[in-house]
Amino acid sequence: MQMQRGKFEGLQQLSNEQGVIAALAIDQRGSMKKMIQKVKGDDYRIEQVHAFKAAVSRELTPYVSAILLDLETGSEGIKTKAADAGLLLSYEKTGYDATEPGRLPDLITDLSALRIQEHGGHAVKILVYYDPNEPAEINEQKHAFLERIGAECKAVDIPLFVEPIVYDSDIADDKSLEFARLKPAKVKETIKEFTKPRYAIDVLKLEVPVNFNYVEGFAKGEIAYTQAEAAAHFKEASDLATVPFIYLSAGVTSELFRETVAFAATAGANFCGVLCGRATWFDGVAAYGEGGDAGLATWLQTKGKENIDLLNAELERGAKPWWSVYGSSLDDIEVIG
Repeated sequence: MQMQRGKFEGLQQLSNEQGVIAALAIDQRGSMKKMIQKVKGDDYRIEQVHAFKAAVSRELTPYVSAILLDLETGSEGIKTKAADAGLLLSYEKTGYDATEPGRLPDLITDLSALRIQEHGGHAVKILVYYDPNEPAEINEQKHAFLERIGAECKAVDIPLFVEPIVYDSDIADDKSLEFARLKPAKVKETIKEFTKPRYAIDVLKLEVPVNFNYVEGFAKGEIAYTQAEAAAHFKEASDLATVPFIYLSAGVTSELFRETVAFAATAGANFCGVLCGRATWFDGVAAYGEGGDAGLATWLQTKGKENIDLLNAELERGAKPWWSVYGSSLDDIEVIG
């Protein structure tokens, strides 16, 4: 396996000593503004979003290998992060144009892979909504979009992390039982597509292939999969990946995400870490609303750190080094350039 030097060094910077990507995500923009606005009410100011991200970065990056931020509302977080924590930066605009079919992605107009690198980023992150069952005229636009970004990152020599979020154009509620039954096949087809060399993706930031709220033994109501079926989906999705992949928390609770990670490891999924967002810091929003800066800092130093410590323990038990997909040791990678 050959790898460009910048990509190799970037992945090493984003990983811990075991080669596991134990990263924190707080690049939410539109949803973050709504969260802070809800708890601050009439006193809301955009500066509070900046302050919240800066506090999360300052208090929690000493315990993670990297943090994912955005330059639109997260620049203060770049300044406050731990010096040895890696930095991923978002390249895409938040959300999508709901008036057009296909949930087409778009880039921040005054940003580039080079500029992300100049801002201290160790990797470029792109989110794309993807339904493998959409008409070809829609998906070919997304394929070309990612091919261009992959080529740009290769030219700059910076790792590319792609976060494909699956959906179904005919199902409005992606948390429904109906969608849960379709999700495993969609995730697997998405992995097949985006591990093709033409995209030059270095790490996939994946949803788990099932909705854990519908797994037997974890569901509080209807069931979409037995535990054996869910385990098979984890293993089959993992076996399809020919590049390193990490799991995203997708807004579930901290406890449920830890259970999911443990389940994935038991099922034999060869994931190399996580990019965990709201499962780590979400309850800190209420603490910020009630107690301001001091209340948020106290919550992050106690419950926030505990959330990370417990998740890191699960990663230590189950995650594999990012380079393990290429061989048994780092020596199996030839660094070029």
